[in-house]
Amino acid sequence: MTVTARRVILKSRPVGAPKPGDFALVEAPVPTVGDGEILTRTIYLSLDPYMRGRISGVKSYAKGVDPGDLMVGGTVGEVVESKHPVFKAGDIVQGYDGWQTHAVSKGAGVRKLDPAQAPISTALGVLGMPGMTAYVGLLDIGRPKAGDTVVVSAASGAVGAVVGQLAKIKGCRAVGIAGAKDKCDYVVSELGFDACVNYKTDDLGAALRAACPNGIDVYFENVGGDITEAVLQLVNPFARIPLCGLISQYNATGAVSGPSWRVLLTNRVLVQGFIVSDHLDRMPAFLADVGAWVREGRIRFREDIVDGLERAPDAFIGLLQGKNFGKMLVRVGEDRTRR
Repeated sequence: MTVTARRVILKSRPVGAPKPGDFALVEAPVPTVGDGEILTRTIYLSLDPYMRGRISGVKSYAKGVDPGDLMVGGTVGEVVESKHPVFKAGDIVQGYDGWQTHAVSKGAGVRKLDPAQAPISTALGVLGMPGMTAYVGLLDIGRPKAGDTVVVSAASGAVGAVVGQLAKIKGCRAVGIAGAKDKCDYVVSELGFDACVNYKTDDLGAALRAACPNGIDVYFENVGGDITEAVLQLVNPFARIPLCGLISQYNATGAVSGPSWRVLLTNRVLVQGFIVSDHLDRMPAFLADVGAWVREGRIRFREDIVDGLERAPDAFIGLLQGKNFGKMLVRVGEDRTRR
């Protein structure tokens, strides 16, 4: 039987919120393998907010996706065929093959996974880029100290959930901000946050003041807009703000609400934007620390998995609207390691 590869391309550049028609599912022959290359069958595809910036057409820290191009994304897959000295058929690997069922690469940036250590899907979440983003952003930029109050927006998401749990491990008070009761309940009852504010139903300012009676020492920024405005009213002198994302603004077509930067000046607050790929030297420490904490049950995680590459566009659109609950993944192919 002939195997056909499938891939999702950007059909047209979105204006405002992406629509299903901005993407197209196409078929092509499975690529052939040359010397020094591997052919990988995708098992899991990661969907992440940064992808919205890649399709915007605005110059950024990484090359964008133009209409007609394959959608980018992190993947976990199985090596089907190898002419590479490091990899062999059957290896489970994490790479960056994008929204497709099969890919050929020369192995650059690809790492082997050990399914006995953790579910392979975690290489795209708690033990992957989102987890490392939380680790670097909080520990290196936020510099939490025991007794600090750490607030994180998008607290039930792949990054925010790890931030709050790391804060607790470091002896801090962890306060989350999320957009649904079940998400707030989850970060408090299952992840161990001290409190969580529902920005959609609570009086945001009053709820934050109640949850942060001693002010805010670290704010891990994932959202922007009105949430940031409310947080900044409570920052302590010399607070630190790791600026990770601004998901509330990614689909904006006009002016957006923003913070009162004067508060940052008077309180001498440190705000630092960061891109996790600039900190790959921290990967060994991250994998050692967070890998151990996951195995010990000190860091827990949740995954939101949809089946089928054809569902990736709708799942991505939902992610930007906050409809996911946990790390958003697409199961593209069979996971033979999961029993």
